[in-house]
Amino acid sequence: MNSDEFLAVIKRRPEYKRQIVHTERIPARPVKYASLESPLNPLLEQALCKQRIDHLYSHQAKAISAARKGEHVIVVTSTASGKTLCYNAPVIESILVSQNNRALYIFPTKALAQDQLGKLRELGLPMQAATFDGDTPNHERRIIKKSSQIILTNPDMLHVGILPYHATWSSFFKNLKYIVIDEIHSYRGVFGSHVANIMRRLRRICAHYGAEPQFIASSATIANPGGLMTTLTGLEPTVIDEDGSPSGEKIFVFWNPPYLGYAGERRSANSEATFLLTELAKARIRHIVFTKARKTAEIILRYARAQLAEEGFADVANRIMSYRAGYRPEDRREIEKRLFSGDLIGVTSTTALELGVDVGGLDACVLTGYPGTVASTWQQAGRAGRGVSQSLAILIALDNPLDQFLMKSPDYFFGRSHETAVVDPSNPYLLASHALCAAYELPLTEHDFEIFGPRLGEVLAVLTEAGELTYRGRWFWSGSRYPAADVNIRSASSENYQIIDTAKPDVSLGIVDGARVFETVHSGAVYLHAGESYVVERLDLTSKIAYVMQADVSYFTEPATTTSLDVKETVENSQMGNTERFFGDVLVTNQVIGYRKKQLFTDELIETRDLDLPPSHLETEALWFPIPQKMADILIGREYDLPGSIHAIEHAAIGILPLFAMCDRQDIGGVSNPAHAAVSGQPVIFIYDGYPGGVGIAQSGYDRLEELLEATLKAIDDCPCDDGCPSCVQSPKCGNNNEPLDKDGAVFLLRMLLG
Repeated sequence: MNSDEFLAVIKRRPEYKRQIVHTERIPARPVKYASLESPLNPLLEQALCKQRIDHLYSHQAKAISAARKGEHVIVVTSTASGKTLCYNAPVIESILVSQNNRALYIFPTKALAQDQLGKLRELGLPMQAATFDGDTPNHERRIIKKSSQIILTNPDMLHVGILPYHATWSSFFKNLKYIVIDEIHSYRGVFGSHVANIMRRLRRICAHYGAEPQFIASSATIANPGGLMTTLTGLEPTVIDEDGSPSGEKIFVFWNPPYLGYAGERRSANSEATFLLTELAKARIRHIVFTKARKTAEIILRYARAQLAEEGFADVANRIMSYRAGYRPEDRREIEKRLFSGDLIGVTSTTALELGVDVGGLDACVLTGYPGTVASTWQQAGRAGRGVSQSLAILIALDNPLDQFLMKSPDYFFGRSHETAVVDPSNPYLLASHALCAAYELPLTEHDFEIFGPRLGEVLAVLTEAGELTYRGRWFWSGSRYPAADVNIRSASSENYQIIDTAKPDVSLGIVDGARVFETVHSGAVYLHAGESYVVERLDLTSKIAYVMQADVSYFTEPATTTSLDVKETVENSQMGNTERFFGDVLVTNQVIGYRKKQLFTDELIETRDLDLPPSHLETEALWFPIPQKMADILIGREYDLPGSIHAIEHAAIGILPLFAMCDRQDIGGVSNPAHAAVSGQPVIFIYDGYPGGVGIAQSGYDRLEELLEATLKAIDDCPCDDGCPSCVQSPKCGNNNEPLDKDGAVFLLRMLLG
């Protein structure tokens, strides 16, 4: 059954209520081959022929040729287009020429490193490759350092387990010829800014041992691949972005859950995903269903299996599985193997399978909620498609402004360019952390300003004054233990809280950074880890430990907060429509005053509880725009609610901003105030980066604010609800429980602002 036939079957089902709101046909792409000026090494060519690879796609030939010339390279082509060969070929050729040559492969996940290790070993060539990460047994590490020509790792291990111990890696670094960064588009925001500093530390260590390796990167399609690689590494690459691999026709469906009996509420996207998974399984169509949360992946699987068994498809029910982080590595490998072989019809998965783990060719992909970026959406959708066969991708909308905007404006998604990945390695908070790590590795000198940038000077002055560095012609680390252990690269906060299971007090479930601790692990909060639910019993502020207890609860929690904002410095301002826009440094004061318990799937409010927690402060970057008093007076004169109108615009604009900057909704926050001192007592709306120092998200929003507000207006105005709903102006993050909100006032005000 092909995709068209499957959709025809779906439309005849009683559950179908015109959920398909748009169908886009992505035409097939013909293959383009190319040859190299000089052929591949005979041993490599022979190994590839055994895998039935006897021609190079045009982008592969260009990438290999550029690498052979000594250029830094980034390859930007579609999923399953053979990007791996673009870096494997030059690396392997180098090793076959000299067994002393070394290469370092950096992957964003352990699973991807394991997958690529398997591919290297399948070639059967005379070379040694091994993973070096947190799962590597201690007794194997010394042998791997000494004998492996290709080391596969991740940024976390590079940060805490390799660079601080570089002396034990001296032979490896001395002979390092290539550094490969796979899935480079995943390094954005705070994580990407940390990784950019780690890459600078890596280059510094390489130079210390006399090496100047080439960088080769691969990426999903983004707007600024060359710029991203330059920001991450400090080096200018050659960009290879013409895809020569073939692809079959892809049918891309936008699926909007139907309204329930009462206005403004749609059926759960998870219920729709369960229905589609069940139908795909019954049709024996190999598929993957992506979800945003581990628990959701498990629940959808459970419901689908029950439905299949009830309808007499018990044999099929046993051929679907879930896949997520938290499973043992051997369990994940087994699922990947069964999916690749066709033994499994399908899986439910978090983003763990979004990146390039090879699961063979699937025929359909279901995305439960917009993944947050255009790049990630195409990355997930690209998991379906075998050679030139037709494939199907279905995006199920969540009930939020961004998803609903796309459902009503599909041309915006299919017709626009990909987002720009935002990275800011000069963020002073991050730079200070990595300056300490670098000083521990090797004393810092003024020559390091060229690697880390001019802002390093002011950071070193502050660290020296604080006694964390000592200056004696060079800057030396003054501490007793190595600083990398205290720097969480998934966060911008240097203050971390441990999460301890009271049943296993010797084992830490993880950490949460200080910037988010009160919202994430306050007393009574539900915390998810490895697919399991835990309830926070106590948050100890003195020892910085959150004590949790495992509990299978049917609800989730949302914090109730109050937020205020003070402008510290205005950096930029300009005219926009009928108002001005500003960008600068701000101080955000946030206090968690309670939390709400809500039923899973239905979001029904169960109860609210008060909390007594201290306020937290965040120095960050923000954009803001005032509402001229004349407009405010007109708005009030028309009997709209001023605080409700600006609050609604704030919510909707935050919900839409991820379309313009590669960020998650959780990365940004907002404040609306009907009379703020920073704008002479006028009403104002702020949108700020949710991380100390900012990582460029607010700057991107400032640069494209008029476009952002136009999309915000369309999202609100096109929503059929009467008074505002989760699809337009209500926010699940709102600390004020979405009060007050005035949808009609927001539309009226945006039209005035935009002229």
